[in-house]
Amino acid sequence: MAEDIPQRPSLLERLAQWLHHEPENREELVAILHHALERNLLDTDALTMMEGVLGVADMQVRDVMIPRAQIDVIDLHEAPEAIIARLIETAHSRFPAVEGGKDNVVGILLAKDMLRYQPGQPFPIRDMLRPAVFVPEAKRLNVLLREFRSNRNHMAIVVDEYGGVSGLVTIEDVLEQIVGDIEDEYDFDETEDNIVPEGNGRFRVKATTELEDFNSVMGTHLHSNESDTVGGLVLGHFGRLPKRGEQINFSGWNFRILRADSRRLHLVSVGRLPSSSVSNDAPSPDSAGNRP
Repeated sequence: MAEDIPQRPSLLERLAQWLHHEPENREELVAILHHALERNLLDTDALTMMEGVLGVADMQVRDVMIPRAQIDVIDLHEAPEAIIARLIETAHSRFPAVEGGKDNVVGILLAKDMLRYQPGQPFPIRDMLRPAVFVPEAKRLNVLLREFRSNRNHMAIVVDEYGGVSGLVTIEDVLEQIVGDIEDEYDFDETEDNIVPEGNGRFRVKATTELEDFNSVMGTHLHSNESDTVGGLVLGHFGRLPKRGEQINFSGWNFRILRADSRRLHLVSVGRLPSSSVSNDAPSPDSAGNRP
């Protein structure tokens, strides 16, 4: 009979062997996890996720929601052609459907359902709406995540104590608190790729790119007294956190927001303005809404 091959202890078993006593509070547990990292019982990614899981239990929906002003909605009073144009412009997969204003959300429209539209044919868009889920600002994120999983929902409308819409939260917003930023089609991770040519004279630029590096590559002389990064410079000219699709012109360049969330700017598209254009420090009239 072949000898039994000893099985390698699991992570929990190895931790249990190392622990001298059970942690009595969260601070002790976190300290133990950090000590486990030092002893190579955990890797950095595992530790980050564990800390994220612990943190989610203390966070509320209001901490991660997309503010009301940044919500992209479709109005059922609009023609299907106008709705399709907005879907293409914003590039989201789900939209709150409203009637007369953001406080009157009547359902959720999936962008893929609009593929059935045929010009000149009756299109019962109301029949395609999914039920909207409403949650209070104070709901804990761990409870919301459990509800998202059990109900197979990906989006919820956040309401304040008076029943008005104050924001929107997605399952991605919650998961990012655990695993970090979830990348999209605009992400590129190599540190040497802070500035990537897009073609047509435009460049994708990480918001964290140092202005000194940007000036060196682009041959510019941009500067800011408040920030050392491209993102900080752009935020300073907007005077607020811009949304995806918004643009601003200054110093002879056009900056279009490619990726931003409710907390920070991630990625911009940069292109030189024609020499005949007059630079300005205000958002351009054709600014569009966002959410990655």
